[in-house]
Amino acid sequence: MKDIGMEEENKMGTMPVGKLLVTMSVPMICSMLVQALYNIVDSIFVAKIEEDALTAVSMAFPLQMLMFAMGIGMGVGVNAMLSKSLGEKDTVVVNKSATNGIFLSLINYIIFLIVGLTCVEPFYRSQTDNENIIAYGITYMTICCCLSFGVYSQIIFERLLQSTGKTFYNMITQGTGAIINIILDPILIFGLLGAPKMGIAGAAVATVTGQVIAGILACFFNLTVNKEINLSFKGFKPDLEIIKRIYKVGFPSIIMQSIGSVMTYGMNRILGTFSSTAVAVFGVYFKLQSFVFMPVFGLNNGMVPIVAYNYGAKKRLRMIKTIKLATVFAMSIMLFGVLIFELFPGQLFSLFSASDHMLSMGKPALRIIAIHFPIAAYCIVIGSVFQSLGNGVYSMVNSIMRQIVVLLPAAYFLALTGNVNNVWWSFPIAELMSATMTTIFLIKINKDIISRIPDGVL
Repeated sequence: MKDIGMEEENKMGTMPVGKLLVTMSVPMICSMLVQALYNIVDSIFVAKIEEDALTAVSMAFPLQMLMFAMGIGMGVGVNAMLSKSLGEKDTVVVNKSATNGIFLSLINYIIFLIVGLTCVEPFYRSQTDNENIIAYGITYMTICCCLSFGVYSQIIFERLLQSTGKTFYNMITQGTGAIINIILDPILIFGLLGAPKMGIAGAAVATVTGQVIAGILACFFNLTVNKEINLSFKGFKPDLEIIKRIYKVGFPSIIMQSIGSVMTYGMNRILGTFSSTAVAVFGVYFKLQSFVFMPVFGLNNGMVPIVAYNYGAKKRLRMIKTIKLATVFAMSIMLFGVLIFELFPGQLFSLFSASDHMLSMGKPALRIIAIHFPIAAYCIVIGSVFQSLGNGVYSMVNSIMRQIVVLLPAAYFLALTGNVNNVWWSFPIAELMSATMTTIFLIKINKDIISRIPDGVL
């Protein structure tokens, strides 16, 4: 059903592409940078407790990534479907996409509430027999899972804002949540300003508090400024057809994120054969690389609704220009990251109270892994293009090949050399394979979809 009253076209179909991409991406990049800063500061404070606490947080990554996978993957489906429906001026599907997305977020929370109550201890014991690390990990992840309603509300309401081009409000919500985390971390971990000294539990409480507040704020913005979506649950019933369409796009993204969870779990097991310090080094790398990758993801979050909208509006030239500009911007960000990792690895690890042993292991790790950053930029942008055009399965296949078929086996066999430094080369090896597959899929999708879309007005 089309709403013929929607005569004023969204800015995603009219604003000059360069200005539009910058306008939509910069707020997202800024908020992602603040989020990345939180990720780093959080681990800096946890590391001051002791290295075992830092290792416990590092071992939490696979479960945390799985938690985010469920929300972000579903959000990708809602985002692409809602933006495309806006381009088609189909307000019925726009509103149904939003309300069913919120319903699915509630289901995701219930799942991880159960996980938090039943699965955290077995998860940690499968990675280590160090009782101190296990105790830290159970405390940290039980809180994060059982109070994950904050992160799921934040994800879905921010995706709704993003879908209609209101990324400035995403910057406010994500920035607010991250800043609250940063402020509360030292207060709750070390018992400052009269607060109880909670240790690693304080880090978890600070995290979920920031997520809850960000989710509430994002909901408020949707109700007050996001006039293109009508969030009414009067007479709501889950729409199985809408849910099916959401997951048709979003499920590959869930698999991709989940594959990342499997990869980090596998790497933790492989690196654990050397020492718990090697696991901590991998964890620190993940925190540091977020400062480089998060801005690229922010750029992607600005790009996806533009591509999806103009796909629905049949404007090929605007799609192509958006993709080209996003790729150039992403590679520029990654090249800057390479310079930082190559020139200052010791200084970066010193932020985490690194011992001499951790420094000796961490410096070559950063320098080797950073080589693949520019290639990753290309793969990330084009993979998001696949999703925005409703072909997320290409990204899913690529992710499985990269992380499961290539990266983990390469890491395993390189670990057999007995030199932990060799393990880090598995990242550049896997990324080269990923770039090859990405290019093959891009050629196919250009032939099957993009080249058949009318040029439209640039």
